[in-house]
Amino acid sequence: MSVQSALPNSRIFYGWFVVAAAFAVTFVGFGCAYTFSAFLDSLQRDFGASRGSVSLVFSLAGFLYFGLGIVSGPLADRYGSRRLALAGMLLIGLGLAAASAARNLVEVYAAYGLGVGLGVGCAYVPAVGAVQRWFVRRRGFASGLAVSGIGIGTLVMPAQATFLIEMLGWRGAYLALGAFAAIVGGGMALLLENDPRDRGLNPDGDPLQQGAMLTRAEGASVREAIRSRRFISLYAACLICSFGLFVPFVHLVPYAGDHGVPATSAVLLLGIIGIGSTAGRFFLGGVADHIGRQSALLLLFAGMAIALAIWTISTTFWPLAIFAFVYGMIYGAWVAVLPAVVMDYFGGRNVSGIIGILYTSVAFGTLIGPSAAGFAFDLTHDYTLPILAGVAANILAAIIVVTTRTPGDGRNPTLPCGCHSPHSPPR
Repeated sequence: MSVQSALPNSRIFYGWFVVAAAFAVTFVGFGCAYTFSAFLDSLQRDFGASRGSVSLVFSLAGFLYFGLGIVSGPLADRYGSRRLALAGMLLIGLGLAAASAARNLVEVYAAYGLGVGLGVGCAYVPAVGAVQRWFVRRRGFASGLAVSGIGIGTLVMPAQATFLIEMLGWRGAYLALGAFAAIVGGGMALLLENDPRDRGLNPDGDPLQQGAMLTRAEGASVREAIRSRRFISLYAACLICSFGLFVPFVHLVPYAGDHGVPATSAVLLLGIIGIGSTAGRFFLGGVADHIGRQSALLLLFAGMAIALAIWTISTTFWPLAIFAFVYGMIYGAWVAVLPAVVMDYFGGRNVSGIIGILYTSVAFGTLIGPSAAGFAFDLTHDYTLPILAGVAANILAAIIVVTTRTPGDGRNPTLPCGCHSPHSPPR
């Protein structure tokens, strides 16, 4: 292996350091974002707000951190992922610090929604997009490792937030989380690099052919990609699925409380989602490399529908814990597989930009889904209708994927022109 592929005095392929940086960025960014459920009761009580109006804080942040990828992705392709991710971590820190000083719910919308939303939006797509360029043969696995930060953040951070709230109050807890995001997340973001060719390598650490350093990364233009049938079907499926995707992250804890589960046990359910999510990214991300990532995507949409159906009949801690683990595992694998599918379809030249545009579909669903579920509860004092809507949405997403499946299925990636990528693994 070339010494250029490693840090000084190390023979580790630098792609794994990029994976570690992306892991840290997703751990910090989404870990801080998914603590929101732990703050929901405090915000609702202190500001005298309804569950729907408080849920809108998370929905606004989610809309921004997925929607901003349409800007941050192309900027990362052009200027590098490191700058965008570092800016994002600093924005999260500032947003959480500002939220700690909010005097009303509108100021929480502005501080948390804009700070965390813009921060994750700046960091997430560039970090995940960078990982895709460093791997081909193990892309699903590497992508899974990178985004497993989301799962482990979901496991660790809500419990830590609950502890901080008990010790410092919700304002002090937000301030402490903000410092953590800026220092730890910002420091790790400095390890990100866009292109293995800058270190004299092809993806997976393979030697770079002479003269290849000057060639441009292969793949579709953004215009070619978004006009293709593949992209349109992916966008539609993700848009429909995402209406219910994040409802558990906001409403599972209050749902459990409504059914008599103690608060300390209810918040553990978010951690169980995190455990499942981590397992899904590690295990199912690798499985997708073997069965075909497009086939895996279809199975994951169907699996999310089944998991949400389990939620509708779960009212005590252990059934809810089973739901949380299963849903987390499927959700985690979905997050890992989706960027790899984009890379398979459209190549690496504009992968961050294309992922960013695709994630606007998730942004719209996240804006509507959790807040709509909250307002539905305010009207009916029941979550059955929004959960069943999530089941139906995932079934429809699976049908869309079935009707647009193509030969190759992610095991031997092709570009929109039908040409195989030069670094595609053999069948």
